Amino acid sequence: MDILSERQNKILALAGQNGRIDVEELSITFEVSPQTIRKDLNTLCDRQLLQRIHGGAIVGSGIENVSYEARRLLAPGAKKAIGKKAAELIPDNSSLLINIGTTTEQVAHALKDHRGLLVITNNVNAVDIMRNFLGIELIIAGGQVRRSDGGIVGVAAVDFINQFKVDYAVIGVSAIDEDGSLLDYDFREVRVAQAIIENARHIILVADTIKLERTAPIRISHVSQINTIVINAKLPRRLEETCKEHSVRIVIAEE
Repeated sequence: MDILSERQNKILALAGQNGRIDVEELSITFEVSPQTIRKDLNTLCDRQLLQRIHGGAIVGSGIENVSYEARRLLAPGAKKAIGKKAAELIPDNSSLLINIGTTTEQVAHALKDHRGLLVITNNVNAVDIMRNFLGIELIIAGGQVRRSDGGIVGVAAVDFINQFKVDYAVIGVSAIDEDGSLLDYDFREVRVAQAIIENARHIILVADTIKLERTAPIRISHVSQINTIVINAKLPRRLEETCKEHSVRIVIAEE
């Protein structure tokens, strides 16, 4: 799948800010023809990033997640910066749990030069990334493989993770509510994420700012249960105050 163009990424950002975007307004903003904008919107909608309406497009309802391959194309620079910064927080000779997510995959990439790591994950993609890293001993959870994204989910995965007590956990979520709730779409993945949080001494949440603009129906946890948030921009005031209240460290990863 081809990466999104700079203009298409900016269109997505505008959609996230406003909820709705208009073909004519975008044509003026980007100084291109309405036909060019319609092609951009068709591309974004084909990848399930937006939903077409008459005269423009809207952000999805939040009930269903966009496809995993499409999510890989969202904010790739921000996710890479977040992954690098999060990896810097994890020392050599430590143990680590990593869950499913396109941003946690970037953390996996950034662990390449670490030494003496024990990594347990329910993320098939992370295993594929790290399996040849000489400094990492890799353990994959057992359970049902979710075809949509390579996540290993279900009761067996939860039971497997509950055998461990690790130094660090790196988790991604589908959405962060303004009240600090961490949200996802699939209750099976929620159970796994909750087990990961319960079995780590230090929890690092990795999220790009798009997660602040989305919603999802199932609650994983709350930011008060997180030790460190790595994100690519400043948090909204209410969420920042909640983090300060609960001594959650906020790390900004600049692209």
